[in-house]
Amino acid sequence: MANIIVTGALGNVGGYVAKYLIAAGQSVTLADIDVKALQKRYGQDVKCAPFDFTDPATFPAALEGADRVFIMRPPHLGKPEDLKPFIDALKSAGTMRLVSFLSLLGVEHNPMPPHHKIEKFIQQADLPYCHIRPSFFMQNISGVHAFEIKHFNRIVIPVKNAVTSFIDAEDIGQLIAKVLCEPESHRNQAYSITGPEAIDYHQVARILSEELHRTIVYANPRPGLAKRYWIDIRALEREYATVMGMLYFMTRKGGAKQVTPVFEQVMGKAPQTFRQFVRKNLDAWR
Repeated sequence: MANIIVTGALGNVGGYVAKYLIAAGQSVTLADIDVKALQKRYGQDVKCAPFDFTDPATFPAALEGADRVFIMRPPHLGKPEDLKPFIDALKSAGTMRLVSFLSLLGVEHNPMPPHHKIEKFIQQADLPYCHIRPSFFMQNISGVHAFEIKHFNRIVIPVKNAVTSFIDAEDIGQLIAKVLCEPESHRNQAYSITGPEAIDYHQVARILSEELHRTIVYANPRPGLAKRYWIDIRALEREYATVMGMLYFMTRKGGAKQVTPVFEQVMGKAPQTFRQFVRKNLDAWR
């Protein structure tokens, strides 16, 4: 049986892609820098390969027997050119039935984020592709932004009153797994997927308040202040904070307000709501 490479299998979306592919009985190669962490999470029966987008020497082991791949751009790699050697290696392999890249909602109209150029690299390599363009992950609220909610009852995100069509990373991962299981049905497609509604961060704060039974406030800082806070106080990597600031700039301009029916069309069921997500992740903010 041919292998499916899953990059970023220790992350939010990659973890769910791996989970649903394994549940579907697919042969997978989980590729990440920390192989021991992969083996601890997934067990010894799943093939794990050391992998680094910036080290071509790690490509052959991951590519062995592979005909499909999920590409997740590591957040710390701000330059799209960092992924081009791997894309070139996929082309040279000559075995790819589908390359599914985790992109970004609306990126086809916006050349600023690195995702735009990475999509172009894949298409220019004449690889069969299925770009997945999700809106913001609900896991951003339970992940990078959970610290302020947990300790200070504040949401520190600089988007004013803009709305966001949040989607659960589990929904994204399940859809990608389906796409990779049915490569010919999804070849040369781009799926813009969102949650069922677009809400602003005042509504996010209200839902969190109601479910956590304490008052959560949306702080709404200026973009420059938020970036300095992320770098100087939270000690987030500068490139990561810069990309995050760019994405929130797009949100301020309305880039995350789109709500699409694509998830339901592909999966035959509705995506999860933000309130459902909060209820199953309450421990993230307690």
